[in-house]
Amino acid sequence: MTVVVSTPLHVRGRSLPDEQPAEWWIVNGLLSSEPVRGAETIFEHGWMVPGLVDAHCHVGLGPVPGGAVGLEEAAAQAETERDVGALLLRDCGSPTDTRSLDDRADLPRIIRAGRHVAKPKRYLAGYAVDVEDETHLPEIVAEQARRGDGWVKLVGDWIDRSIGDLAPLWDDVILKKAIDAAHANGARVTAHVFGEDALPGLISAGIDCIEHGTGLTDDTIALMVQHGTALVPTLINLENFPGIAESAAKYPTYAAHMRDLYQRSYPRVAAAREAGVPIYAGTDAGSTIAHGRIGDEIDALHGIGMSPTDALGAACWNARAWLGRPGLADGAPADLVCYDDDPRRGAAVVNQPALVILRGRAFR
Repeated sequence: MTVVVSTPLHVRGRSLPDEQPAEWWIVNGLLSSEPVRGAETIFEHGWMVPGLVDAHCHVGLGPVPGGAVGLEEAAAQAETERDVGALLLRDCGSPTDTRSLDDRADLPRIIRAGRHVAKPKRYLAGYAVDVEDETHLPEIVAEQARRGDGWVKLVGDWIDRSIGDLAPLWDDVILKKAIDAAHANGARVTAHVFGEDALPGLISAGIDCIEHGTGLTDDTIALMVQHGTALVPTLINLENFPGIAESAAKYPTYAAHMRDLYQRSYPRVAAAREAGVPIYAGTDAGSTIAHGRIGDEIDALHGIGMSPTDALGAACWNARAWLGRPGLADGAPADLVCYDDDPRRGAAVVNQPALVILRGRAFR
């Protein structure tokens, strides 16, 4: 995108979710509702929303051995997200230390979960911090909490080759201690979970979020509602399940399980939504999912029964509130996306913003 350098700036249009006419002046990277003399109007007669959120993203992760990519490629991934208006990324685990990217004012804001935490040979090679002795899980979680930006990412289940199927990684008592350790260090905890069996222990231990959640049952959905646990279903990534099953022919039970989870995934996530589980948009970009697909995830959320407004909100104002980041408000950072058409019409509009404004800098 081309950077538009001009300060102060002025935008006007119809805002969402209130659908009301609005205009903002941008001074020193912040929003103001008070008129500013001499401001250049760079957008009008369209739609404006706070910067979009990809709540499950991996900057610094790629389809390479060990997963880690260099900082130049990580920056390119972040630029791709920016260009579609995803200006806040919750990075759900990366083997690459991307903290130096925070020094670049042209890249989205990143909320990091440090590295995945798993057991040896119970996750993708090179991605995770391996815990040899699970009694050390609380201290390792505490360390990742201190390295991240308020989140820790556990691997909740993965194939156990000794039984040939998905299985939980952690003892429930140890999980409770680990999640308590993260909370004591000011971090929330989320977990990768495909199957059914790991969910009760994770939710009962006080985990804050579940990623994927394809194995949700009526009982675990009720447990999530009881505990206020959020769900980021990464629906576009679930399309990889048939291929995962196909490549796992030597583990027929696991392959059949993955096919079954795929068949039940949309109805289960829809049931969670209907029960009141908070759901947010995340693409799982990195590795097998290309960056810049938040519009496709919004469309997928519409497919589980969310209204167009709620589906967009799950990747925008609602997700920002969940992550503790402001929307469009006086004094807030000037991170917003402008569209010529209503972005609730879906990915065809969302993927083609007329203007992206990040930290008060405009990108066309």
